[in-house]
Amino acid sequence: MNTYEAAVERYFAAWNAPDAESRAKAVAAAWTEDGTYTDPLAQVSGHEALAAAIGAAREQFPGCEFRPTGVVDGHHDIARFSWELVVTADGSSPAAGSDVLTLAEDGRIASVKGFLDRVPGA
Repeated sequence: MNTYEAAVERYFAAWNAPDAESRAKAVAAAWTEDGTYTDPLAQVSGHEALAAAIGAAREQFPGCEFRPTGVVDGHHDIARFSWELVVTADGSSPAAGSDVLTLAEDGRIASVKGFLDRVPGA
């Protein structure tokens, strides 16, 4: 597993953490202390705000998990990948998107720029 794949794996571990305690640990493992996340619905910075935003998304979509689609592509300190939100009970996917990460020297995420390709009700 290369640096980009490892960063994306930690990213999904944070998004799929089942509770606040494990989410806080996963966010700290994935992002730098001042790491950011920006998509059309959110703009947050820092571990506490990141964990809160992820927790809010998990509350909005109970019984779902985020899964990567395709391969992780990366160069220099940048990685991009696509994902889908999957209902674990039936495999349906109400949302999908693509994200671009900028990595810090230690391999953790410094910033995420997220794009929503498919959203519920659209």
